[in-house]
This record gives sequence, C-alpha cells and structure tokens, in this order.
Amino acid sequence: MYPTSRPRRLRTTPAMRRLVSETTIEPRQLVLPVFVKEGATEPVPISSMPGVVQHSRDSLRKAAAEAVAAGVGGIMLFGVPATRDARGSAGADPDGVLNVALRDVRAEVGNDAVVMADTCLDEFTDHGHCGLLDEQGRVDNDATLAAYAELAVAQAESGAHVLGPSGMMDGQVGVIREALDVAGHTDAAILAYSAKYTSAFYGPFREAVDSQLQGDRKTYQQDPANVREALREATLDLAEGADMVMVKPAMCYADVLRSVAEISDVPVAAYQVSGEYAMIEAAVANGWLDRRRTVLETLTSIRRAGADVVLTYWAVQAAGWLAR
Repeated sequence: MYPTSRPRRLRTTPAMRRLVSETTIEPRQLVLPVFVKEGATEPVPISSMPGVVQHSRDSLRKAAAEAVAAGVGGIMLFGVPATRDARGSAGADPDGVLNVALRDVRAEVGNDAVVMADTCLDEFTDHGHCGLLDEQGRVDNDATLAAYAELAVAQAESGAHVLGPSGMMDGQVGVIREALDVAGHTDAAILAYSAKYTSAFYGPFREAVDSQLQGDRKTYQQDPANVREALREATLDLAEGADMVMVKPAMCYADVLRSVAEISDVPVAAYQVSGEYAMIEAAVANGWLDRRRTVLETLTSIRRAGADVVLTYWAVQAAGWLAR
C-alpha cells in the first residue's frame, strides 16, 4: 500500500509545479557586474569569460540600457584604468575611468536600476592588492581605510547608489559610512563584502580587470575552511551600519550563505563569480551542459540558500529566460 499523501501528485504538470514552487527568481533580484576599460573604443573580449567584455564608454551605456530593459535590478561597475600607481590614485580621481563610467550609467538609466560601484583599490594599484602597502609590503589596514573613505565619496558624487567595499579591511563599513554622511551622501547605501573568501574561482576576474597582483590575498580575505569567521565578519559589518551584506563566491559557499542569512536583518547578496561562470560556459561549449537549465538551476540554488540578491554575469540572459 502507498501512503495516502504522495509528493509526486504535486509534480504532475508544469502548472502544478509552478503553483507549489518554493523558491523563485525574478529579474529584479539580479545584478549585472560589468567592466569598463579606459581608452577602449570598442568592447574587448575576455578570453576566460566567453560572452563577457571590457566595455568602452559607449558599449557600457548600451549594456546598461539593455539590462534595464530586461528588468535587471542593478549594475555593479568595475574600472580598468590605463595607468596604475602604488596608492591606486585613479580610483578617487573624478576623471578616472570608474567615476566617469558611473556618471555615464547614471545619465543613461537614472534611477531605473540600482547603480553600484566596486569600492576597492585592487583595480587601480600597480601591486594589485586591495589596500595600501607598508614598508614591509604588507597591506596597511588603517591607511587603506582612509583611502576607501575618499574612494567611496568620489563614487557617490559620481552617481553610485550603492558602494561595495570588497577589500575585507577591518572597520571599512564604519569608516565609509561616516565619510559618506559627512559629505552629505546619507542616502548612499553600503553593500559590505562581509564574507569574501580567498578563492580559486577568481582567476578569470583577474584577466577581466588586468590585475597586477603578485602573490595572494590570504592575509585579508577569508580562509575557505571557516564559517564562524564569516558570521563574525557579518556581525561586525551589520553593527557598523551595512545596508546589505555579501557572501562571495556563491556556489561553493551555500552553507555560509545560509548561515549569514539566518543572522542578518538586512538583505543578503551572493556573487556568482568569474570562475563559476567560466566553468559552466566551458562545459556548455563542450556540449556537456545545457546553458539555460544549468544557469537557472544554479541561480535557484543560490536563492534557496538565502540570497535576496544575486550578482551574476548571466543577469540579462537569465532575466530574458525568466520572462518567457
């Protein structure tokens, strides 16, 4: 005898499955990360991320408009400067590539999408680290905080709705919040990269931003073995005034994402990073995986683990699939 209640009854038709689906994805929950290259006159393909490019200013505006038309909730901007120095000076320069791009995108989309800025120095330093270095070549946490404050204010003045401090410096949220408030940008929000792991999945991103990094970031990004540390970091960021918190990467850290979501009283984001994108695209290119099914399954898993917002390079494609 079968039991009276049979779960398979709720799987019989597409309509039935839609009716009882527990986890949904909507385009508004997706954020598109984009790269803009100083001096580029046309998009520059990124070999390790098929379909993703370093944008020119013109192509960036077009991509931003397409994202809004698709219903994507936000756009996260990363700059690729022509010149770098030890202090990452181009990051806070009002005429630097990222700040110019922020103004371009705000002019294009206004408030129709949330415009976010990567508030970090790694794209702009000639050593590739996320902070300023001391005489021994170590990242100087407190000196870096002062640079982040300047960077955040410049980005807010260029039109960023959201600042995304991704460098994992202790105290970065509090320092940035104070600087924004003093400068009159009280409405600018902070998306704190609270649990950013020193992951092998960032490789293609290094190509995307022409990273100058030598060595690693293990002294300031988190050990992949640790979960309690992520909760401590998130708790500190929340206490300092973070408006959203982030777990990065997403797919290999679903347990961390769930744990952070359980303690957070603000929206939780997760970043489906470049290596996650690259390995799926490689499998698709070899005919081993179906792109649409795989992408939507991974996004569903990230949402199911607790993410309110997902940064993904498939944001526009996924939005189109979800609309059908």
